[in-house]
Amino acid sequence: MQGTNSLSRRTFISQSALTAIAGIATPIASSGQRVYAGTPVSAHPEKDIEPPPPVTQILADWVARTSSEDVPAPVRKEAVRSLVNWIGVTIGGSQQDAVTFALKTLAPFSSASGVSLFARPEKVDPLRAALVSGISSHVLDFDDTDLRTIIHPAATVASALFALCQVHPMTGTEFLHAFILGVEIECRIGRALYPSHYEMGWHITATCGAFGAAAACGKAMKLGAHKLEMALGIAATEAAGLKITFGSMSKSFGVGRGAENGLFAAMLSASGFTSTEGALEGKDGYVQAASRHHDYSALTEGLGQHFEISHNTYKPFACGIVIHPAIDAILQIRAGHSITPSDVHAIVVRANPLVLSLTGKKDPKTGLEGKFSIYHSVAIAMVRGYAGQREYSTESVNDPQVVALRRLVRVIPDPTVRSEEAFVNLITNDQHIHEVHVEHAIGSMERPLTDAELNSKFRELAKDILPQAQVDELLSRTWALEMSKDAAELPKIGASSL
Repeated sequence: MQGTNSLSRRTFISQSALTAIAGIATPIASSGQRVYAGTPVSAHPEKDIEPPPPVTQILADWVARTSSEDVPAPVRKEAVRSLVNWIGVTIGGSQQDAVTFALKTLAPFSSASGVSLFARPEKVDPLRAALVSGISSHVLDFDDTDLRTIIHPAATVASALFALCQVHPMTGTEFLHAFILGVEIECRIGRALYPSHYEMGWHITATCGAFGAAAACGKAMKLGAHKLEMALGIAATEAAGLKITFGSMSKSFGVGRGAENGLFAAMLSASGFTSTEGALEGKDGYVQAASRHHDYSALTEGLGQHFEISHNTYKPFACGIVIHPAIDAILQIRAGHSITPSDVHAIVVRANPLVLSLTGKKDPKTGLEGKFSIYHSVAIAMVRGYAGQREYSTESVNDPQVVALRRLVRVIPDPTVRSEEAFVNLITNDQHIHEVHVEHAIGSMERPLTDAELNSKFRELAKDILPQAQVDELLSRTWALEMSKDAAELPKIGASSL
């Protein structure tokens, strides 16, 4: 990374960590320059731009030194809620073709001595377990969401940790703390890069998730600050995933690879494998390579004072998050009036342009494609009164009644409409107009799912996959994770015996 003439990187950190963490300008001893957190990378020669702060080391130092006692109880509670949601959607996705095909491919390399997978009988090595769990947790597009970055925080981090804890014993408290720190790192990197990174075509959960998984696993393995920085550097060269794969199995595969890559990065670093210092902020580092516009202050400002997982939200609908306000509006209209699908003349949705950009598939043919179709989502919500896992099956996408109704849906992109809101007009055949404005959809920070609703979601996802008694025990043990002496109990309890 870019350094100073009279201060080493380590001395620099020890003298100015608080200033750097606060994102305030810090003098550089002999260069005559000042470091400003948030300095964008330009196309100018290196001598013309101000070097960013050593954020990779700041983050690694913080992860290494922070303890579970530094994390407030409400933050730990939200982390448990995140894991309840993650295990539920992982079980729900465990029987999907993407998971079955992946395990079929890996079968020659699996063995009885491998680690357990939620709701599956197979055992695979830890790296492949992280991969498969990442696919399983994300394939339904029903997982948690940080609405500021559209990252699904638990997907990679929990997948990697549940694989690791079966070969590297840790208590529930240690697991939860590592999980919180991993989410912190991935979401901060996401905020530093967003929206440029996403607009460039990167799948931000897969990319930033690799860093989160590396940080979480490194913490759980008790790596020191230098090795944590190496793990982040290794993850930087692995982090990938493309939005063009949305609507295919490769979307969840990218998330699985993020989990596997992050775990592998931590394992490599623990063994002495090295990377470049300053892999995030250095010249030709990840931040510069993966975004046109970025903000380094998002990486360090308020670090340890507030926690990113506190912003986590949980989906009530199994599709792209930007569709949720429109679904919410349709369900409100449906509940408030005696309207049947045959009464509908037209449905007009006015929404942020991002909605069509991400979910504009007019004629989906598969369940996975349906998850990225606002047209299908609005139609299925009107026909069935819900938008859960079953409403995004291939059968549901090709239901003649749903197909006919989605042809009556019109979407008007409007940049003045926020991505989390929607204006929906349903016009009946007698030309009566029912209008609903959803400012924040159910499941958002403003209208969060309750613990009871998370339990209901968990049970609904697991009920046809695992026996009821097993579901009950797993759910109870997950809520009590902090009390557990062995975090590996959860995947072992949650594995299928079939």
